[in-house]
Amino acid sequence: MKTLIIIDVQNDFIPGGALAVPGGDEIVEVINRLQEKFELIIATQDWHPQGHSSFAESHPGKKEFEKIQWKGQEQVLWPVHCVQETIGANFHPNLEMSRVEAIFRKGTNPDIDSYSGFYDNAHLKSTGLGGYLKEKGSTEIYFCGLAAEYCVYFSILDALQEGFETILIEDATRALDEEDFENAKKNILAKGGKIVMSKDL
Repeated sequence: MKTLIIIDVQNDFIPGGALAVPGGDEIVEVINRLQEKFELIIATQDWHPQGHSSFAESHPGKKEFEKIQWKGQEQVLWPVHCVQETIGANFHPNLEMSRVEAIFRKGTNPDIDSYSGFYDNAHLKSTGLGGYLKEKGSTEIYFCGLAAEYCVYFSILDALQEGFETILIEDATRALDEEDFENAKKNILAKGGKIVMSKDL
């Protein structure tokens, strides 16, 4: 079964939001157009408690986008974003949600960040997404959303690890840093993933 996973198309990642991805708003229309081509559509939602450990302000003296070691993991310190029950955590108002069958929330543990829709960054706890997809009979999984070299990329790595046929829709994602995204794409291909454009579907 062909499945579309929409990663974190939330207000805080859209231009004007707290952690804006350049051009993040441009993919909403592309994702809406794509949806009719899929039998199953899932969304993920970054859903942080107040004072999350990934926020720079939770570490006095540290700056936004600085990298630290935190509980054995490298942690980028982000601006406060996608706090539970805030407008910034809501999905983009123009994103078509009527066909989304399930929403998987991540980043809820205050002590650990969670880029992937499948696991937290230390792989301590599963969101249940992998089991859900297997239960539904998903075989081909297509990824889109924000941000390309973080939450989309790490979700793709976990999907490959779980044994799914995994495809990135390149024009339905945007990156914070283009060079990092180029490296991410090379790694996706090296690990057996595929990259397509929406017109090819």
